[in-house]
Amino acid sequence: GGVKTLHPKVHGGILARRHRPDDVAALAAHAITAIDMVVVNLYPFAAAAANPDLPFDDLVEEIDIGGPSLVRAAAKNFRGVLVVVDPSDYPRLLDELAMTPSLAFRYELMRKAIAHTGAYDTAISATLASIDLADEVFVRRPAPGPGLPERMDLQLEKLRDLRYGENPHQRAAWYRPSSAGSESDAAGLGSARILQGKELSYTNLLDLDAAARIVLEFDEPSAAVIKHTNPCGAAIGVSASEAYVRAREADSKAAFGGIVALNRPVDVATAEAIVSTFIEAVIAPAVDDAAAAILGRKANMRVVTASFDQLRSAGVELRTILGAALVQERDFVAEARHPWSGALPEGLRVVTTRHPTVEEWEALRFAWRVCAHVKSNTVIFTDAAKTLAIGAGQMSRVDAVNVATMKAGERGERFLGGSVAASDAFFPFRDGLDAVAKAGATAVVQPGGSVRDAEVIAAANEHGLAMVFTGRRHFRH
Repeated sequence: GGVKTLHPKVHGGILARRHRPDDVAALAAHAITAIDMVVVNLYPFAAAAANPDLPFDDLVEEIDIGGPSLVRAAAKNFRGVLVVVDPSDYPRLLDELAMTPSLAFRYELMRKAIAHTGAYDTAISATLASIDLADEVFVRRPAPGPGLPERMDLQLEKLRDLRYGENPHQRAAWYRPSSAGSESDAAGLGSARILQGKELSYTNLLDLDAAARIVLEFDEPSAAVIKHTNPCGAAIGVSASEAYVRAREADSKAAFGGIVALNRPVDVATAEAIVSTFIEAVIAPAVDDAAAAILGRKANMRVVTASFDQLRSAGVELRTILGAALVQERDFVAEARHPWSGALPEGLRVVTTRHPTVEEWEALRFAWRVCAHVKSNTVIFTDAAKTLAIGAGQMSRVDAVNVATMKAGERGERFLGGSVAASDAFFPFRDGLDAVAKAGATAVVQPGGSVRDAEVIAAANEHGLAMVFTGRRHFRH
């Protein structure tokens, strides 16, 4: 059974070149029938590897041998043999068979087949690189972490060319990881469907990614409005429409022409709110049919749906630098997954004389989740449901506070009174904390860990602030 496809009469029928008399004669001499089409679905190794509890020997059983051999043989003889590895090609295949399959179509299938087996082998190699033999037992290393593989083979397939990159003189394209399975295995912006609007740009995609990362931090309905990968506003609400309006109004001037992400399907109420102003692009899990008609009023607005559920768990991210690449574990604000007003997660501690109120706890938790997705150095001010002022990407914490308070000043002198503040890394001096207190915040969340923590804590006590240390930093560069 294990070698039923690894047989001369099978591979002879695939590899025989129809234009070679000696090959045709060999078929006849050995009673081999020519095979004109090979359709293969490989064993689902990637799906098996995704199950961390699958025993090693069962995982090895999912390594297909005959399937890739059939595919590669057919691909090599593509002039005479059609090779099909993607069910989405079946309709086109039937159309071609109704006529005479063109050489261009055969070559397209051949290239796709070779890429398919290459991605399949890469998935196997990458998985085995994470499994060690210890005391005669095969053990999968915790992934990711110190056990990142010694070698990473990355295969990407182009989704489309982009008009240009960050600037018009730069060429650019949109890729996703090559899948050894079907398109349903794709996730995030690799699974995106463009429902309407102008062509997506390179910077649109970066902003869609930045916006989606924020809303994925929340279980309740949430929305984020992004400009240049930083949030103009982020909010939660009892509905997607309420969350969106709160996020937009957090900085309505900056939100004009922004990129919007939602973690709920776009319904009629949300669609009406979105089209009431100028928005460049929207990403959500889905769009209701009635809402799609409303969004269609803004014909140029890009509307994208994508599934991010698979990306809520741990994974790795790759980023290129000049002549090399960096790989890290994806950052999640795991310490803020559950309410803080009860038992504090491990690592969190109140370091001031005054403890946060119940309302401040809710606001601090919200602020901490958003803060992690603002370019560092950052200090942000929020209430329990929305951002109020954001100081992003500054060279010092005082500068970050000053930028935030400058923005808030447009809303009134005491607009930040009663707010909470979050800083993505510790305050190295008390001046940043003094600036936060002066702005009107009553509670602060920060990682702690500075050699001057005692000085900063004393400053917080002087101002009557409640301050929480998380013990974990969330830089975003």
